Amino acid sequence: MEKWIRWTVSLSSYSGAGKPPMYGDYEAQRHWQEVTYNLPIRQWYFNTSDNNLLYWGLDYPPLTAYHSFLCAYIAKLINPDWIALHTSRGYESQLHKLFMRTTVFVADLLIYIPAVILYSCSLKETSTKKQVSSALCILLYPGLILIDHGHFQYPLSLGFALWGVLWLSYDWDLLGSQMELYHSLPFFCYLLGKCFKKGLKGKGLVLLTKIAGTVVVSFAVCWLPFCTDVEQMMQVLRRLFPIDRGLFEDKVANIWCSLSVLIKIKNVVSPQTQLKLSFAVTFLSLLPTCIKLTVQPSLRGFKLALVSCALSFFLFSFQVHEKSILLVSVPVCLILNEIPFMATWFLLVSTFSMLPLLLKDGLMLAYTVTMLAFLLACVASFSIFEKTSVEDLQLKPFSLFLKRYVSWFKSFPRIFRSLLIHHSVSYSFCFSVTLMGVLSLTSATVRPPQRLPDLFPVLVSSISCLHFLFFLAYFNIIILWDSKNSRSQKKVS
Repeated sequence: MEKWIRWTVSLSSYSGAGKPPMYGDYEAQRHWQEVTYNLPIRQWYFNTSDNNLLYWGLDYPPLTAYHSFLCAYIAKLINPDWIALHTSRGYESQLHKLFMRTTVFVADLLIYIPAVILYSCSLKETSTKKQVSSALCILLYPGLILIDHGHFQYPLSLGFALWGVLWLSYDWDLLGSQMELYHSLPFFCYLLGKCFKKGLKGKGLVLLTKIAGTVVVSFAVCWLPFCTDVEQMMQVLRRLFPIDRGLFEDKVANIWCSLSVLIKIKNVVSPQTQLKLSFAVTFLSLLPTCIKLTVQPSLRGFKLALVSCALSFFLFSFQVHEKSILLVSVPVCLILNEIPFMATWFLLVSTFSMLPLLLKDGLMLAYTVTMLAFLLACVASFSIFEKTSVEDLQLKPFSLFLKRYVSWFKSFPRIFRSLLIHHSVSYSFCFSVTLMGVLSLTSATVRPPQRLPDLFPVLVSSISCLHFLFFLAYFNIIILWDSKNSRSQKKVS
């Protein structure tokens, strides 16, 4: 079923189709194949007469560049015109579209889908039926389907992140230590905490040394072609961290874009101050979770920390794209089996937050169908509306804390507190879904006022941002008040 949905979405429009001169992300991926195949590796990230960085210049890490080269090698065997230097710009044909779509589907089949299936099978204390349901719902997540197979993007980074989580769940720490930057902090804190628990004068020190050696060697192998001189390496870093682009782009659902509706931060604060401010806020929002995970390492805490840290990066860091929410969504998929109600809600909001991007690509029908299919699958598989009690939302430790230290909360009878949380969460979910549905329909069918051409994208990003702030608070509460982490420390040791 999910493979049929992916292939059907891939037959729809893609980013920038028939829209010169820049086209869109589809052309960006094709152009990277053109550049990596025809130019020496030394020129991949530099602006030259053959590599105009203003035209979809390569700004992803080396591993992405190597993948582009591999795809280009296959494309050359089929039709050299697809990647011909200069003359292939904006190349569009049905056969080439089929080739590009197939490369995404193959990447899914080889990397992302096996990781999802194996992760679901690894879930402990879960029936086979629930394992199958988890895998199905994760694979039906609409955000990834629409961006990978509609807008056009490869699932490599997210697939490797899943493999990293899977390896750590089997205590294959050396394999699990290989991680991309966005999720690296939880991996680092979990593995460091694990070394501390084993003792830094014995097994812990040996494990720490092995992990450090593995990370250094793998990094060196991946980056070796770009470490020939300092200028080469600095240029790659400048491309990967484009500070000159400003605090945010387009209508991304993070705090800086939402605040700019009220305060024009880009005009009030200098670029350097913006960078320092975003770094400080991001660091402070990450700190409690990272400390808790280092002191009390557990797989459950690790998965929750992946969500919290990635969401902090998305909300507060510098130069975030709408699609970056996928880096939060995939970790949320990992806890779909544990907190189905909140995970389902978050995954719906994350897809909604990319609505302006999806409308540009003509994916409204695919967006509607995949959202409904995902919601129905989660309702059928997890009975999410029955999982809204304090225990199901994993808020019992926090509820006990409030009962002990907050005077007005003590006065409520226990049954009333439970009903209050149950109904407030259920009604909030229904209101949220209704609001997203209405705004989605309005954005697709109603022309905004001439004075406010960005009205609907701004509303989408602001409403989504408010949701994400709520989810950040929720996940941090679970992490910081989680008593299960303490009980699982002995297993880690």
